[in-house]
Amino acid sequence: MPNTAIIADIGGTNARFALVDHQGSHDVLYLECKQFSDPAAAAEAYLKEVGAFKYPRRPTIGLFAVAGPVMSDWVHFTNLSWKFRISEIGNTLKLTHFDVINDFKAVALAIPGIKSEMLEQIGGNAPLNYYPKGIIGPGTGLGVAALFWAGTRYLVNPCEGSHVTMPFINAREFAIYEQLRNKYNHISAERVCSGVGLEDLYNTLRIIDGNEQSTPSLSAQQISEKALNNSCSVCIETLDLFLTFLGRIAGNLALTLNAWGGTYIAGGIPTKLGNYFLKSQFLAEFQTKGRMSEHVTQMPVFLIKHEALGMLGLEQEVQYLLK
Repeated sequence: MPNTAIIADIGGTNARFALVDHQGSHDVLYLECKQFSDPAAAAEAYLKEVGAFKYPRRPTIGLFAVAGPVMSDWVHFTNLSWKFRISEIGNTLKLTHFDVINDFKAVALAIPGIKSEMLEQIGGNAPLNYYPKGIIGPGTGLGVAALFWAGTRYLVNPCEGSHVTMPFINAREFAIYEQLRNKYNHISAERVCSGVGLEDLYNTLRIIDGNEQSTPSLSAQQISEKALNNSCSVCIETLDLFLTFLGRIAGNLALTLNAWGGTYIAGGIPTKLGNYFLKSQFLAEFQTKGRMSEHVTQMPVFLIKHEALGMLGLEQEVQYLLK
């Protein structure tokens, strides 16, 4: 049986590699994607760097997470020029078992074994065993996944929940909707609950309030920073709306799944907001579900306090394969 695996969490800019054995993960290293022609070239460079490019240290299992859809043997990235066949990469790296999964599936894989210190419960009661779990996380885009008990372990169901139609419920939100319709035919949750969505929300508010000329164009990071330091009223409203919309969609996910196993908020944005997130309308919006409000109020909600959750999920999955 194989005793070493290589894992990688590959985004549009960087790839994070590690080796995994029965003792856990080690030899973690970041590589810049643009320096390599494909994942195999990056992986070989990593193995040489950590001295695991030949027997007996060379891994025979590989599991990579990528920032893009994985529907067949052919994979292409959303924000990177790499295109490859899973079978060819596995053969090139001489792996007896190799698979590629979506990066948010890797995040979801970490949830069943996640340590309590990596979580902050922000709502509801204790999670119930064997019930579904929902995971949602805004980063550059919006990730959504579900976990279902399969008798001996939780299995991940990657979702396209980021593309559900975003509900708008008051006059201010309707004005935002009308303006966004000038740019997009369909206003999904991802259009307002992501890094790109944060920028779109900010620019939309500038337009509908008539101050586009007097306010600067800002990146998602700049919008968050200015909201956190209370230096820009438009940024504050933008971030507040973002968290309101995220709470609404997360609550919808919890109801849809009957997620008594918990709803878990991942992604780079919430993790970095700290108390701003906790004091926002996120939880109130999560729990505002009309006749089902009391029901949802009892459902457990957790904020994940770990920025490299995908690597933990990959490690957990290959540990299962190494048994």
